[in-house]
Amino acid sequence: MAQLSDDCFAFGGPMLSVDGAVGIIASRVKAVGETEAVSLIEADGRILARDISAPLSLPPFTNSAVDGYAVGSRELPRDRERAFPVGGRVQAGASAKAGLPGHAVRIFTGAPMPDGTDTVFMQEDVRVDDAGRVILPPGLKAGANVRPAGEDIPLGHLALTSGQRLRPQDVALAAAFGLTRLDVVRRLRVAVFSTGDELASPGTTRMAAQLFDSNRFMLMAMLRRLGCEVSDLGILRDEPVSLAGALKEAAGRHDLILTTGGVSTGEEDHVKAGVESAGSLVLWRMAIKPGRPVAMGIIDGTPFIGLPGNPVASFVTFVHVVRPTVLALSGAKPAPLIPMPVRATFKYKKKSGRREYVRVTLRRAADAALEAIKFPREGAGLLSSLVETDGLVELGESIVKVEPGDSVGFLGYASLL
Repeated sequence: MAQLSDDCFAFGGPMLSVDGAVGIIASRVKAVGETEAVSLIEADGRILARDISAPLSLPPFTNSAVDGYAVGSRELPRDRERAFPVGGRVQAGASAKAGLPGHAVRIFTGAPMPDGTDTVFMQEDVRVDDAGRVILPPGLKAGANVRPAGEDIPLGHLALTSGQRLRPQDVALAAAFGLTRLDVVRRLRVAVFSTGDELASPGTTRMAAQLFDSNRFMLMAMLRRLGCEVSDLGILRDEPVSLAGALKEAAGRHDLILTTGGVSTGEEDHVKAGVESAGSLVLWRMAIKPGRPVAMGIIDGTPFIGLPGNPVASFVTFVHVVRPTVLALSGAKPAPLIPMPVRATFKYKKKSGRREYVRVTLRRAADAALEAIKFPREGAGLLSSLVETDGLVELGESIVKVEPGDSVGFLGYASLL
């Protein structure tokens, strides 16, 4: 089971920076230790549990990079073209006999180089005379158009490292080594609740003063994109005792508990009391907009995170709190988000010392530069601002204003997960 240090920061204390929050996660969360073997077709997106060193060289044999004619470099034409009899033919997948001195070998892409040959002329650069000899032009360098054994990856090279999140190209490399199964960290089990009497689940009757719960489904979708097994535990009502009981029960079956809503300091925000009753709480008042109220604690050894109820705030804080927590629990390597520079088309003012995220759409300007267009309305409750934009402009703590034409950092939604 995953563990979180229960060192406590005062509720309502100084706001933590985003980097400070991520640093606390990295230093206090311990990874789950359980692994499993999965087939290659199931490995994409999983966290590799053990290093993989190349069990063979890639390519495993020296081969031709093109269709053409192979010769030995000692016989390359120097100053004028030269005619060679064609002595043999090698196609991909076939074994190659030794080349004859003074002869060229017809060869195809991927075919092994015959002994005695080390250079290939592309077929479009040569011609064949009436006697069937191939006419090779001068000027080709020795070793041209040949892939040496181990050119890509030498035998024994550390090719894939534990803690990396496997991508399709990583799976392809494992397949090229002839592997069929990979050891990966088991999927994290995450419990997801929404909180609040004001919410109704889609498919149930909504009272006049209620909203259909959207955050829970957004967060579950985001967790699945991070490779988690998600338990939908519904809506926790504003009753501290039952809330505490539900959290404690979930802690015994999951590696992480995630809630949305109820983490502010209002009289009807009961998550704080419920978590403190079931375990211990660290509340982070993060210096971030949208999304200041974020709670983190520990319940029977299981980490707990409470996100704000406004959907945009929940989305942004998921990226900066839940995502690094999931990576740390999975034993994954840190994966810092790297903004892409784009040109602002908008004016914006903000406070120093707080990191802010502006929802934007990208367009290509007349000079081919990428420009960021700010969503026209503010508000952390506007789901349309996430649906109708391409990503977030990140404004660091030291920035106090943005003017049209300024370079700003853009994070596309696809890059956040």
